[in-house]
Amino acid sequence: MTTTMEAQKQMRKIVYLWAAQMGNLVVVLLWHLLHFLVSLWLFSINIVMAFESYLISFGILRKYKIFNVANLRHLAIVVDSEEASDISSVIKLLKWVTSLGVKNICLYDPKGVLKKNKQTITESLQLTKSSEDDSKNVPFINQKNVCLDFACLSDGKEAMAKSAGILFKKYYLGGNPLKQTFTEEDIAEALETIGSGGADPNLMLIYGPTRCHLGYPAWRIRYTEMAHMGSLKSLKYGSLLKVVRKFTMVNQNYGK
Repeated sequence: MTTTMEAQKQMRKIVYLWAAQMGNLVVVLLWHLLHFLVSLWLFSINIVMAFESYLISFGILRKYKIFNVANLRHLAIVVDSEEASDISSVIKLLKWVTSLGVKNICLYDPKGVLKKNKQTITESLQLTKSSEDDSKNVPFINQKNVCLDFACLSDGKEAMAKSAGILFKKYYLGGNPLKQTFTEEDIAEALETIGSGGADPNLMLIYGPTRCHLGYPAWRIRYTEMAHMGSLKSLKYGSLLKVVRKFTMVNQNYGK
């Protein structure tokens, strides 16, 4: 009797173990199937988007031929630092943007790769430096009145430190604090004093693997529309036209 009960217990353990293994196998198979379906879906979307981009580039889709960029007064181009070393692609992108009629452009990458190559970029675009002192981070202007600015992550940190120093000297130096809290206007005034105010970009194009602004100065993106454009290596003129046209077609309401 005892031997029979032990045999039954052993059999139940084997059955439970087999069921657990089969359950794990089913879960793994379901996970791989789900991963395959999602990958297939994303691949299909990328194929459709690439095909649409080529149609736009060749002018087959007529609605992308003419549109007004008057609302796009300031454009920010954010590039991942690892991809920013591809200066030729950056120059190609800038030529496309300026050909659309965009007048104010800010180039940003966290490590300042684009800023270090400022001379190469401006010379390739046939830009001439304004007559003011370059130490003030003066933008570059060409004959078409295109203003090109460069920024990096350290600029934002330095600007915040300097603006904090200005506010401290103005309101706290001497041990008699004149202000308990600072408003947005106070900070904006301090940033403007050190020349780091800058206009808020209407549109920000982000190139790189990450879907974020990569540390672009927060006080300059309060009213900015952001668009992730994918890798700079897969740069497409049609994709640029699509995003810019979509932005210009949106009805923009500004409140107080």
